[in-house]
Amino acid sequence: MEKAYESKYHILEKTYWWFIARRDMLLRLASSAKQQAKILDIGCASGQMMQLLNANGFSNLTGIDISEEAIQACNRQGIKNVSVMDAKKLAFQDSTFDTILASDVLEHIQDDAAALRDWNRVLMRGGRLIIFVPAFNFLWSKHDETNHHYRRYSKLELLHQLQQAGFSVERISYWNFSTFFPIYLARYLRKHSDGGELNKINPIINKLLTGILKFENALLSFTDFPVGVSLFAICKKK
Repeated sequence: MEKAYESKYHILEKTYWWFIARRDMLLRLASSAKQQAKILDIGCASGQMMQLLNANGFSNLTGIDISEEAIQACNRQGIKNVSVMDAKKLAFQDSTFDTILASDVLEHIQDDAAALRDWNRVLMRGGRLIIFVPAFNFLWSKHDETNHHYRRYSKLELLHQLQQAGFSVERISYWNFSTFFPIYLARYLRKHSDGGELNKINPIINKLLTGILKFENALLSFTDFPVGVSLFAICKKK
């Protein structure tokens, strides 16, 4: 992503509704892992997800990010075992991790198929990948360009890519249903505007949106959504 936008990202990711709700969903999806599991957070940013995992009993954590600024932010908070690394070619031995989290990372990688094969390589047999990606090409906007995205995904496209990389997909669903239609309308009306959409908002609205998405996260324990701004999948190394 652009440097100015990245600085804003690291300031807001601790308190912004989207990030809080996404971390809540990631924790729910990762909660079936044993607490001693070796977990790799690809695209760890400033380490907020690693801190949440640690607070919930997971201690065998590794984080990587391509951004030196992100890793420096982790270091300033005392987060250990993090390093600058390119997600498309991991510097880990085969079969190192039990679980990989990759939240809004794959769309930043030009050769996403090669990246998925490498993520499969560093997973132990039976290990799981939990992945989030942006959904639907018709939601493409300047926000994607500012974030240096190469693509957004359909459910069938993501499913195919995961299977081709050697994963057995256990679950795939859309995420963030409640804001799907407002975001679609806003992006359609602002399709020629500049810049990203990550901006500080009223604390009451921020809290309301956080609560709505956390409620959605609870519903996703029982059902899948037909549409959403994002896609997530849980898949297992064959």
